[in-house]
Amino acid sequence: MKDQIMKQRALKYSAVAGLGLFLVGCARGEADTADEANGAVQVGARIVNVEVTPVSVGEFTGFIRITGEVEALNDITVAAEITGRVMRFMAEKGDRVRRGQAIAQLDDAFLSAQVGEAQAAAQLALEEWERQRQLWEEDSVGTELMYLQRKYQAEIARARLEQLQSRLERTVISAPVTGVFDDNFLELGEMATPGTPVVRVVSTDRVKVIAGVPERYARSVQRGDSTIVTFDIFPGREFVGLVNFVGTSVDPSSRTFPIEILLDNPEGIMKPAMVANVRVQRERLSGVLVVPQHVVLRSADGYKVFIVSASNGDHVAAARTVVLGPTSGNRVVIEQGLEVGDLLITVGHQLVDDGSRVRVVNEEQLGSTEGMD
Repeated sequence: MKDQIMKQRALKYSAVAGLGLFLVGCARGEADTADEANGAVQVGARIVNVEVTPVSVGEFTGFIRITGEVEALNDITVAAEITGRVMRFMAEKGDRVRRGQAIAQLDDAFLSAQVGEAQAAAQLALEEWERQRQLWEEDSVGTELMYLQRKYQAEIARARLEQLQSRLERTVISAPVTGVFDDNFLELGEMATPGTPVVRVVSTDRVKVIAGVPERYARSVQRGDSTIVTFDIFPGREFVGLVNFVGTSVDPSSRTFPIEILLDNPEGIMKPAMVANVRVQRERLSGVLVVPQHVVLRSADGYKVFIVSASNGDHVAAARTVVLGPTSGNRVVIEQGLEVGDLLITVGHQLVDDGSRVRVVNEEQLGSTEGMD
């Protein structure tokens, strides 16, 4: 009986040990499979797959990226200058109108009658003065005072006529600029008084984009700077314009100063109040080393990048401390720390340390691997 119990225990321990060996083998197999999938080969030390790009000299254009809003270059509300009822509109809303074109007519019956009366009075005063002038200058009849009275009465009558004619002209509401008759604020028969808005004319052949620039760029933005404006609703299209105005004061709430950018809008696709993405050209450099910003890592000493160098016949990652210059988007100028021809690690740079063994997977695409052997 005792021998039978001992045999059962031996069989149990053998089964447990076999299961343990099986699990260890599976784990090792999964690890080997993962290493093969990642392209890493364990030969004394881990080898990291990386991609490199040779460092070269290029050009760099820096931009300030801000958001703006479109406004019409001319958005004018025309108000009445005299009192009168709206008698008719000579254009429909949405019509394109020329500068000086009549849009609305106020009641002019009373003023027209006054103008007629003033014309007659002015003509009579002129004739009386002309007769008095002939008598005084040619025949010496009358007195100088009578002569002057007739003269000034004629001038007063003429001035009153001109005043009434001017008021009569202002019964016509005209377009102040060439644009679109966008809205009317009074309906037919409504009374207009001086200062009452009557019509709105909007000109969008040219528009302006209003944007706020952070105060830290106050010395970088000047009138005449080139800009590129894009709209989310027009993917792939860029509109080039110039900074036409730079504000002199900073908004205390947003800590920005305003700028205006003029853009041609011949197609009329840019509408007032649209949101615009603005890039203001800040600087243009040539003959500088430019790298993708994502390869730059922060370190205890500042910033660093990794390049590939040769060590005992192997390719290894080497850390380089760099001094950064201007940045724009995903591009940054390297002022110190790199040289032309250095093989910069652009993929896999976050997986390596200084001295890590690496495999350059895009070696064939580079064509030449000078400095790697």
